[in-house]
Amino acid sequence: MRYTPNRRTVVVTAALVPGAVALAGCKDDAASGAGTPGTNGAVNGTPTSPGPTGETPTVDPAVVAALSTAATQVTQLSQLYATASRKFPALRAQLAAGAKYHVSHLAKLRETQGVAPQAAKSAVPASSQAALAAIAKQEKAAAVANAAAAAKLSGAPARLLAEIAAAEIQLSTTLTPKKKDAS
Repeated sequence: MRYTPNRRTVVVTAALVPGAVALAGCKDDAASGAGTPGTNGAVNGTPTSPGPTGETPTVDPAVVAALSTAATQVTQLSQLYATASRKFPALRAQLAAGAKYHVSHLAKLRETQGVAPQAAKSAVPASSQAALAAIAKQEKAAAVANAAAAAKLSGAPARLLAEIAAAEIQLSTTLTPKKKDAS
């Protein structure tokens, strides 16, 4: 069975992809030693040189906040995937790719000094279809939030959030249960 995207999927993707492409094309001045703007001389959250007072600079609080929020969302999604996989073993194969992506996203987010995700319990609906719908809905909400956060940052943090948002919208689209035709 071949997947054919519906009109809504195409429109949402068309709306998000140009922003992600634009963010992916952002030039990070890390090669010149200037660091990512807003990170006080840090590249990917790692200080590159001592500040003017001799202290080692820290990551911009706005970057830490945005990446911590994304890490919290990714952690919640990972928990939801794990719980749904345990509760509905038939979904394990379908959920495996998303779970793997979220593990790698969380690892990349944690590379930035100060990023700390908040854990939260996630309840899984009673049916497998409702679980897929809940995961797809949470993926979409996280994608929108991460895309908005990426637009407020620059450099490597913006690209990371845009990459995560793109993966989340793709997962949302593929996990959304298909509606049955009324024919």
